[in-house]
Order: sequence, then C-alpha cells, then structure tokens
Amino acid sequence: MIELEQTALAARVFLPFVVPICLWVAWSDLRVMKIPNKAVIALAVVFVLLGLFVMPWDAFLWRLSHLGIVLLVGIVLNAAGAMGAGDAKFAAAAAPFIATGDLRFLMGLYAANLLAAYATHRLAKHTALRNLAPDWKSWDVGSDFPMGLSLGATLALYICFGAVYGS
Repeated sequence: MIELEQTALAARVFLPFVVPICLWVAWSDLRVMKIPNKAVIALAVVFVLLGLFVMPWDAFLWRLSHLGIVLLVGIVLNAAGAMGAGDAKFAAAAAPFIATGDLRFLMGLYAANLLAAYATHRLAKHTALRNLAPDWKSWDVGSDFPMGLSLGATLALYICFGAVYGS
C-alpha cells in the first residue's frame, strides 16, 4: 500500500484548485506550446494562501524554498536548451506542493506519465484523433513535445494520490 508523506488534509484542500490549473497548463501547452504565466502565478498563489492553513509554519517555509531552488535549476536548464522556460516556471511553482519524502514516488509517477503522454500524443498526432483539435500547435513542432501535458498531469495525479494515500 502507498503511504505518502504529503498529508491527506493538505492534498484535499489543494486538490480543487490545483487540478484545474494543471488541466489549463496541459491544454494550453498542447494548443499553443506555451504555459501561461497566469497559470504559474495562480499555482504559486494557491500554495501560499492555502499552505499557510494546512501545514506547520516550518514545513510551509521549507517547501516554499523549493520554489526558488527549482526555479534556479530550471533557469540553468533553460539556458542550456534542455527545458522550456514555461516548463521551468511551472516546475518551480509546483515544487512546494511536493513533500520531500515523496520524491521517489513522484519521479516514478512522472516517468510513467511522461512515457504515456508522449506515446498518446504521438499516436493521436498520426491518427484521426488529430481531427478533434486540428489547430493545435503541438502537432506540428517537429520533435518538440508539450511537457506541460506530463508536468501538469503528474502534479494533478500526485495531489489526487495524496488525498487518498496521504499521511
């Protein structure tokens, strides 16, 4: 059985706000290959406003520091061409929602999600499913992939797992 360090209370409070933002990020990245800054800011604001009420002060501050750390790493990866700027900003805004003890679980969830998202996107791109959204930019960007799809889905799934299996 899974038991996450994330508390079920925190995950349940975050869930109705985080999941719609994650869906917005995935849809936007598929449609225009951009993650809106408004979505990133909204995600960070949700953590700041709600995190204050659902976790101890020291844990809140520790997790909030993850935003800055992941943003710095993301800036370096973006400068090296390994990651898009929107992906780096979204990962930074998502970082405070992740309990440090759940990183191993999260990495496995992300790996599975990335493989599934990539395979599904590429399959849909070359089938009649593409006709459901013929104007999406992600269909025609060569080898680029809308990482917001897997990043958003991973955070949404993590919060859902936390709501059920959190400590």
